[in-house]
Amino acid sequence: MLVGALMGATAMSVLYSAGIPAEAAGTSTYKELSIFGDVFERIRSQYVTPPDEEKLVENAINGMLSSLDPHSSYMNAKDAADMQTQTKGEFGGIGIEVTMEDELVKVITPIDDTPGARAGILAGDFISEINGEAVRGLQLPAAVEKMRGAVNTPIKLTILRKGADKPIDITVVREIIPIRAVKSRVEGDVGYLRVISFTDKTYDDLEAAIVKIKAEVPADKLKGYVLDLRLNPGGLLDQAIYVSDAFLERGEVVSTRSRDPEDTRRFNASAGDLTDGKPLIVLVNGGSASASEIVAGALQDLRRATVLGTRSFGKGSVQTIIPMGEKGALRLTTALYYTPSGKSIQGTGIKPDIIVEQPLPEELQGRVRAEGESALPGHIQGQSETDEGSGSVAYVPPEAKDDIQLNEALDLLRGAKTDPSFPPDPNKAVVEK
Repeated sequence: MLVGALMGATAMSVLYSAGIPAEAAGTSTYKELSIFGDVFERIRSQYVTPPDEEKLVENAINGMLSSLDPHSSYMNAKDAADMQTQTKGEFGGIGIEVTMEDELVKVITPIDDTPGARAGILAGDFISEINGEAVRGLQLPAAVEKMRGAVNTPIKLTILRKGADKPIDITVVREIIPIRAVKSRVEGDVGYLRVISFTDKTYDDLEAAIVKIKAEVPADKLKGYVLDLRLNPGGLLDQAIYVSDAFLERGEVVSTRSRDPEDTRRFNASAGDLTDGKPLIVLVNGGSASASEIVAGALQDLRRATVLGTRSFGKGSVQTIIPMGEKGALRLTTALYYTPSGKSIQGTGIKPDIIVEQPLPEELQGRVRAEGESALPGHIQGQSETDEGSGSVAYVPPEAKDDIQLNEALDLLRGAKTDPSFPPDPNKAVVEK
């Protein structure tokens, strides 16, 4: 399974808050907090070696938050800055998409007009050293982190290339690299849209991709669109709403509900379908989470699209990012989101209209397992959650010819196959009463 190292957003729908007033704790709570102070002082003064006090406090805070649910956490200043970079959709780097193979970083492709491409890095190159440090032993995220950095700073890469008789040393100067949130292509007479993550750039990238597809295929020849949300871990809530709205003329997209009923928020679509009402199939699997599920759920409930694939991850919670000044930020679960029918997918996921399994290749059998929100320790129990749980195997073949789910969608759009769930009947849209 290819892992795009440029994917930035985590599996969250994110709201940013400048600050939320907190209620004062009771007297008994402050007495309990005094115990924490006593324990901290004992550790600081008597532990066998001098502890890192800042790390102690950070771990204590994270311990408190992790007892709530798997998605609430404390981010130190660096982590908070990384989060902002990811959701902004750009970073300081060299512009290559990579994966891990044989314990080395393999270049999938250099992005056009980036430092990596201009320096001569080629698809298929293996990076063995980063600034003189061996890549072997590193996990992919750690290797990617080493290649990112401040703009206008140099990085030295040692490359192993097929056909070269010795390693190649290349020095590249980092630049601002925009993360492509949407990839698109034309599959004969069908427009294919793959949303990789939900960053600040997602809607704009989607709109540009649709315009490009329309320019390539005449309207009378275009059979419809495939919106691929597989392996999409989520991201910004507002972008999920904009992406849903891109295909809708009306209707509620999603609602968020916190513990105070008066804080319920509803988000509605505005007129204007960018695809002019062309048939739409949405692909999901166990790697489709949070913001992806908002889009799939809205288009499914409002009968704008047929959802095809396997059950999605089932993360139906909203995290608010609360800045803590120079100390970092608090990522706190503050609400659950609900599809237009009033259904929470927390712990259940989106069940496709048409279930199509994607078989694993022989080399991955037994190595890739189904994962979902319902399997996470300490997850918030969903109102509709059952023993069946959520999630499924998250795998997409690197070659389109091997992609059974995609090819099933293409056959349906072209009329080569029929299914009662396609096309959906908008008159049977499920809306909350």
